[in-house]
Amino acid sequence: MVRGIVFDLDGTLVDTLGDIALVMNRILRDRGWPEHPVGDYRHMVGRGLLNLVRAAVPEWAASDLDALYAHALECFDALGSGSSRPYPGVIEALGRLAATGAPMAIVSNKPDEVAGRVVADLFPAVRFGLVRGNVDGVPVKPHPAGALEAAASLGLHPSECAFVGDSDVDMATALAAGMAPVGAAWGFRGEAELRGAGAVLILSSMDEVPGLVGMEL
Repeated sequence: MVRGIVFDLDGTLVDTLGDIALVMNRILRDRGWPEHPVGDYRHMVGRGLLNLVRAAVPEWAASDLDALYAHALECFDALGSGSSRPYPGVIEALGRLAATGAPMAIVSNKPDEVAGRVVADLFPAVRFGLVRGNVDGVPVKPHPAGALEAAASLGLHPSECAFVGDSDVDMATALAAGMAPVGAAWGFRGEAELRGAGAVLILSSMDEVPGLVGMEL
């Protein structure tokens, strides 16, 4: 039975795509390299900043990957929440979820400090038991380390948690952690990818999230 919810951040709670494209295209433009349409970044994100940088820059720039990563990290840290905003209905749904008494956490592949700032800026009144981004030395999703830390912080067994995310990475993370994989169809990737990655349930909007509490998944 679901007693707690673990959320992905980018593409699930917050639409960050414009800011991701802004930062990465600025880095590319400053170097005279080809930029990418905003929509292309939907399929570059999800596996951490290092992999985003690797996907965005020309293949022959791989030898400078460490420096490019450091620059991108500085840029995202300086931007904070930027122009990113919660998806429609997210704040209201989180309020209704909190009213059920179910604990909540966030596990993101965004750098930890950046994830924390985005959540603090956009959800100042929401109490999350844990907000965890990518920490140096800890594997990114789909490794289950972050999800398992979240379950422990909520005082729950992983099997008592639903992991709500918008990508195949999130579904794989949930399965690896022993959580129920629940797809957010409104996010970056869409329903087909989520079903193919093993989602046991696909939600069409955040309004459906509070109803997960008490479900057998």
